[in-house]
Amino acid sequence: MSMSWTIAVDGKACLGSGMCAGARPDVFALDGAHARVLADPVEPDEGLLDVADSCPAAAIVVTGADGTELAPRD
Repeated sequence: MSMSWTIAVDGKACLGSGMCAGARPDVFALDGAHARVLADPVEPDEGLLDVADSCPAAAIVVTGADGTELAPRD
């Protein structure tokens, strides 16, 4: 069983700050005024949770293999 995570960006909520793409260019890129996911699924990585938590619009959602929402964290 794979332990991969799924990353999603809510395009309606995304402000296009570029914080995610700057922090993890291997996973995110800016596409016009919004971020998009380059790598999905991804291997579990605490740094991705930090990126989701740091998103100023809370537009990044990280979901575990079991469907549990891991980030953003409260």
